[in-house]
Parts: sequence; C-alpha cells; structure tokens
Amino acid sequence: MISIILLIIIYLSFISLGLPDSLLGSAWPAMYNGLNVPLHYAGFISMIISGGTVVSSLLSARIIRRLGTGIVTAGSVLMTAIALLGFSISSDFLLLCLWAIPLGLGGGSVDAAINNYVALHYKAKHMSWLHCFWGVGASMGPIIMSFFLINRNSWNMGYRTMGIIQCCLVVVLFAAVSLWGKNDSAKNNEKNETHQNIPFRDIFRTVGVKQVVIAFFCYCTMESIAGLWGSSFLVIEKNIPPEIAAKWISLFYIGITFGRFISGFLTMKLANRQMVRLGQALIVCGIVALLLPFGKVLLLSAFFIIGLGCAPIFPSLLHETPGNFGAQKSQAIMGLQMASAYIGTTFMPPLFGRIASYVGFNIFPFFIGAILIMNIIMVEILNKKVDKNRRLKEEPGL
Repeated sequence: MISIILLIIIYLSFISLGLPDSLLGSAWPAMYNGLNVPLHYAGFISMIISGGTVVSSLLSARIIRRLGTGIVTAGSVLMTAIALLGFSISSDFLLLCLWAIPLGLGGGSVDAAINNYVALHYKAKHMSWLHCFWGVGASMGPIIMSFFLINRNSWNMGYRTMGIIQCCLVVVLFAAVSLWGKNDSAKNNEKNETHQNIPFRDIFRTVGVKQVVIAFFCYCTMESIAGLWGSSFLVIEKNIPPEIAAKWISLFYIGITFGRFISGFLTMKLANRQMVRLGQALIVCGIVALLLPFGKVLLLSAFFIIGLGCAPIFPSLLHETPGNFGAQKSQAIMGLQMASAYIGTTFMPPLFGRIASYVGFNIFPFFIGAILIMNIIMVEILNKKVDKNRRLKEEPGL
C-alpha cells in the first residue's frame, strides 16, 4: 500500500517538474518586446536554468545520500515554486535571469533522484508513465499561458498561476516525506545499491558511459529546441499569431504526454531498446512533415508526431541505466546522464537561437534532424558496447 501511495507522490512530483519547462518558450514571443531585448535572449534565460540543473544533477548523488530522496524532492519543488512566483513579479530581463537560478537548481536533484528510484524499484511501464506525468505538467504550461495572453495580455499572470499550483504540490510533498523511509524494499535497495560514492574518473571509465552521455545530450537538445523555439518558428516562418502559436506548441507536449502514456503499455511487449528506435523513427516522420508544404493541418500534426517520437526515448534510456551499468553505479551515472542532458538544454537552445537570428528560422527542422542522427549513432554504439561487455563477463575467455 505504501509503495502505491509513494508511486502517486512520485507522479505528482513529475507534474511539478514539467510545469515550468514549457512556459518560457510559449510566453517568449509575447515577452521579449516588453522587456526590450532581442528575440534570441530567451536562450540566455534557458541557459541559466539549465546550468543550475546541471550543477544540482552532478551533486545529486551526494545530496540524496545526505538528505534522502523525500526531502530532496520536496525542497527542490519548493525552490521552483518560489522562482516561478519571482518570474511573475519581474518586468526586467536581469531579474528574470536572477530567478532562473533557483528554477534550475530546483530541477536537477529531484530529476536524478526520482529517475534512479523508479529505475531501481519499479517496472519500465512506470518510468514511461512517470514521464507522461511530466508531459501533463509541460502541456499545462502553454495552455495556461495562452489563456492569460489571450484574455489578459499578461505573461506575468501565467507564471503566477503556475507558481501557485507548485506551492500546492509542495504541501503534498512535504506531508509525504515520511513515506519514502517506510518503503521497505526501497530502504534495503538504497542502502545496498544507490548510496555508493563513486569518483567521476571511475564513472567515465565504465563501458558505454561516454556514448550514453552524448545520447542524452542529443535527445535533450532536440526536445528543448523544439519546445523553446517551436513557437518562434511558427510565428516567424509560418506567420502564425503569437497567442495561437503558444497554443499550437502545446501539441508537442501533448504528443509527449500521450506517447508516454501509450509507451507504458507498449513496454509490456517491447524492450527498452525497441522503444527508443520506435521513437527515433517517429521523430524522422515529424521532421519530414514540417518540411512538406501542405498547410496548417500537417504543420500541427508535425509537432504532435515529433512529441510522440520524443515520448519513449528518454524514459527508456533512463530505465536501462541499472541494466547497462549496474545498480551500484546507477545513481552516480543517473546524475551524470541528467547533467549531460541539461548541458544540451543549456548551450544548444541559445546557440540555435543565435544561428537562426542570422540565417533564418527555416533551419529549425534541419537542425533537429542533424542532432537526431547523432543520437541514433550514439545509442547504437552504446548497445553494441554494453552487449560486448556482458559477453566478456559471462565468457572471460573470449
């Protein structure tokens, strides 16, 4: 019973994790003029948020070992709630940059902690559904922001509403802190498996780590660029009004959410590797749809299809972590994977924004396609290395 209640709490935690992730991209076309900054400055805010997440992800194993998963989760969500309320009262770009720091720091530790917890203690379907709930939060962001842009012309109220929702989740998470310690299977496994202090040099020597780090970097680069700049691509290249583009880009997050819900059932029949390949193929289809000149219906479908493709990749790769690298190293490598993922979201969106501001946003689908090719290559090399390492362990004479 405790395990089920805890699973519900974990799902709620990922709703809170997804809530802020899509706000900036959907609001920015309406924000930057009032802030008197260039369009590509959204990348700097995104970079600060992701930079904070990288730092907290790298430190996650030590923080979790000291404080426990429950306290880290509740405290991190509290930080994001305060940051969102800070965004809502800001009218200056530098203030937004300041509030971006706790928003980023709040995301890293909880992301690494819960992902590793679920990878160790729950089946693959729960990892997909967990990230489906992230999609629920991420999908709510553009819809709520679009409502306030259309009805009140106020992005501040959109951030304020999301901050209040986060505060409500904080209350639930702090009330449930004791449940993490009462999960008997979790207690036993955490003591034996996830609280190992492993130096970074030993982590990088592990077979396949370099490839998985690049794979996560590429995946989050694709997702963050699609989420942050998709709205701007629609406004600038397709002449869609900003308030409508904010609503349309929610289809990307709805695609991720729906796809992860379906993925939870598919994982009962398909292995994690098959799920990753299926997602990669769907993203290819979505990119092709963006390039075809068949009007708004196909354009809407393209973002939804790309979201569907993104859906299984991230949770399936995460769930493979203990199997690929061993339970003793899983928390440390999980933190490294999350840090690598957020390095992608830190540097690549501003880089893309800078490039697109010079050469045009028509490069949007081509840029995503190039990153996808790199992701596919790294995942396949990772699989081959892990399989070879397993065979060598089973048959040392080879």
